[in-house]
Amino acid sequence: MNVVDSSGWLEYFADGHNADFFAQAIENIEALIVPVISVYEVFKRVYQQRGEGDALQAVAMMEQGQVVKLDSPLALSAARISIDLKIPMADSIILATARAYKSTLWTQDVDFKGIDGVQYIEKG
Repeated sequence: MNVVDSSGWLEYFADGHNADFFAQAIENIEALIVPVISVYEVFKRVYQQRGEGDALQAVAMMEQGQVVKLDSPLALSAARISIDLKIPMADSIILATARAYKSTLWTQDVDFKGIDGVQYIEKG
């Protein structure tokens, strides 16, 4: 199973330098877990930069995977992770989701560098 953090989705949609790194996880729809916070972050950024139509198309692609809503147990796990690893709220929710679904987290966000279960690539 795979979780791609928001920076990875944005890199993929922009066909950026690291797009191919994220493509292997994103294009494996059957194994794709999508934290709902990533839907929020990606929609917001694409909406700001390219408008609502492109943002809705991005979300439609993300929703091909299994979208995971934030519930109380996941929120508590994310809060612990945030404190223990000193990472921001959205990052901790994404990591908590990956761990709850025994997934690999794919990212170019330096906050995740060196964390077990994370496939990290430096931003290009």
